[in-house]
Amino acid sequence: MLFDTHTHLNDDALYVEANEVLERAKAIGVARLVIPGYDRQSSLRAMELASKYDWVYAVVGFHPQDAAHVTEQDFADLEDWMGQPKVVGIGEIGLDYHYDEPARDIQAAVFRRQIAIAKKVQKPIVIHDRDAHGDILKILKEEDAKTVGGIMHCFSGSVEMAVECLHLNFYLSFAGTVTFKNAKRPQEVAMHVPLDRMLIETDAPYLTPEPYRGKQNEPANVRFVAEKLAQLRGLPLEEMAQLTYANANRIFGIEE
Repeated sequence: MLFDTHTHLNDDALYVEANEVLERAKAIGVARLVIPGYDRQSSLRAMELASKYDWVYAVVGFHPQDAAHVTEQDFADLEDWMGQPKVVGIGEIGLDYHYDEPARDIQAAVFRRQIAIAKKVQKPIVIHDRDAHGDILKILKEEDAKTVGGIMHCFSGSVEMAVECLHLNFYLSFAGTVTFKNAKRPQEVAMHVPLDRMLIETDAPYLTPEPYRGKQNEPANVRFVAEKLAQLRGLPLEEMAQLTYANANRIFGIEE
């Protein structure tokens, strides 16, 4: 019973073969997955796929790299999308300082607006954080995001940051990066996170885990993330799968 909490089946690379990708995932034990949006088209695709498959769910929202293009109509539509039964959160949202654009103040404004909508509708948020740890924590605190909580997607921070995120009512999600041979930081964090706050994801078609690193990723590969976490924590794979499955259902408000 594996739960891939973050997989971009709405990406062009996977969307064209969604049926086949999902069949391969189901065959190795993936029981549920969540597709996050990152702009209007990807959010619409996430909802379309969630409505088509009973074990697929969606979170919708606007990625920081799309922040300069977000309109008032987008914010209004985002709030409306929250009323759909298979939409279980807002994401992926946050800050991305890897590039100079969009400007940081624009990213922050769009991030804050989406947190406000999440609080209004009482849905969790899925955070994208790239080279912006300090400002992410600052905004989450200032906007009182603790009231809805959420997920730190593909967590890349330190153990100290992880502790702060846990205090803010966030779960930490681990992707294929935790399987990499040079992944000292995510593996260290994985050793310290409480078992009831850990999640697994693929971020497919990106971040393919070992032993398939370098190839296109897909939800079936979430098993390798679960196996690595189980190894790090000295648990059977079945127990890690069960724990992370229960955690994902809890944060997304999905009945088991």
